[in-house]
Amino acid sequence: MTAEINKGPALGQRHVQAFLLFLSIVCNYMAKFNVGVAVVAMTDSENTNPDFPEYDWNEMERSYILSSFFWGYIMTQFLGGWLCRRYGARITMFISTIGSALLILLPPVCVSWGGWEAYCVIRVCQGLFQGLLFPCIHAHLANWCPVNERNRLGALANTGIDCGTLVAMFVSGQLAASSMGWPGIFYISSVFGIVWCVVWLIFGANTPRECKFISEAELNYIETSINANRKEEEVKEKSRIPVPWRAIWTSVPFWALMIVRCCQSWGYSTLQTEMPAYMNGVLLMDMKSNAIYSALPYLTSWVMAFVYLIVCDILLTRNIMSLTGIRKTVNTLALWIPAFALIGIGFLDSNQKTLAIVLMCADVGINAGSTIGSTINTIDLSPNHAGILMGIVNTAANVIPILTPLLVGIIVKDNHDRVQWQIVFIISAVVFFVGNLVYILFGQMTNQPWDAADFLDKTQTTKLQEEGQQAKAIEASENASKTSDNNVEKTETS
Repeated sequence: MTAEINKGPALGQRHVQAFLLFLSIVCNYMAKFNVGVAVVAMTDSENTNPDFPEYDWNEMERSYILSSFFWGYIMTQFLGGWLCRRYGARITMFISTIGSALLILLPPVCVSWGGWEAYCVIRVCQGLFQGLLFPCIHAHLANWCPVNERNRLGALANTGIDCGTLVAMFVSGQLAASSMGWPGIFYISSVFGIVWCVVWLIFGANTPRECKFISEAELNYIETSINANRKEEEVKEKSRIPVPWRAIWTSVPFWALMIVRCCQSWGYSTLQTEMPAYMNGVLLMDMKSNAIYSALPYLTSWVMAFVYLIVCDILLTRNIMSLTGIRKTVNTLALWIPAFALIGIGFLDSNQKTLAIVLMCADVGINAGSTIGSTINTIDLSPNHAGILMGIVNTAANVIPILTPLLVGIIVKDNHDRVQWQIVFIISAVVFFVGNLVYILFGQMTNQPWDAADFLDKTQTTKLQEEGQQAKAIEASENASKTSDNNVEKTETS
């Protein structure tokens, strides 16, 4: 009979760390995606509090604002992975969040004299800070998640994406229509980020061994589970494990992950940034209704994230499906069903608001499965290099949100033209479909050989051995040639 494993308290520090990661994503996503509602409020005072300034920005200028965050965001993904390896997630995530939280205070002050250009500069700087975040989150999960709880804790942390977007959409719309007006959107987002930073400095810890609040039983359980009984000096040694860049960039499973994350980013970012404009222009909803109904899909997504989490946890713990089967099945549901729903949305108008909202809720809600389906695949491929992998993948995936608002700005010349929006949604649907197909064919959910700490040493040893064997073979060939030449000379002399 198998002895019961002592996992420590039912609600342990690994759960606290996952919850803190969840909150970090929520507050950063509030600062990141409140722009969708803020831009609508700042350019249409009739549907919000009219006591605050209104700006006459055209569609292209609004598109620049929506995409500008990602100009900075893609620049610091690698830096985030490096800083996390060098200094740990605790300080790096603090810098990332506090920088973003302080910058979000600036638009109400700066836009009045700097216009949309000033807002773009602020958003670029926000992106620079937030680019450090996700590589740290994945590295932190790799340090804290027991192998059999990786799905559960990783998915729990990443539900912050849906919750943060939900809060950004709903609260931003309510604030814009309140006595605080659209400036309140920025002030509340900033306060939430600053409060999180204080809590994180108290309870955040880079590893279980560095945590002041963890029990001995939970510490042993986590370290034994992930086969990493690291003392302090061993933890430091991990930061010196060389990154096998060539092996990573030539890895087919890694490329499959990067492609599917880019395709996921295309469809999701289109919905995140453009939904308020679509609902205002095509469905003719006012700001308050717009905010409520823009938030509904993300409420559905947040709920569905837990549904996926519970179902997948049961399938995995009861050995009903393998991890590979779960990831690919869930990711297929998460991308292919929304692909068809997106096409359907484009054919609806203001007379079919209810159906449009239902389809948007289904679209975003079902897409929540992509977290379990592919987002945390970085940890499957390489726990040792999870932060670096996330830095690469997130850099590539977040080039996409730079392009999608600009593409919308090119295609959608009239915000009320349903046909123009149809083109936008059909393109996103095709991208969703193709990306998941690549992941089904080439994705893997197992540790890759290049994850090993001594991978480069073994590769170098093998290379030297091969070179030695080649040198011996050449030497033997030369000796044989010399012997043959000597025999010929002796024959001729005779």
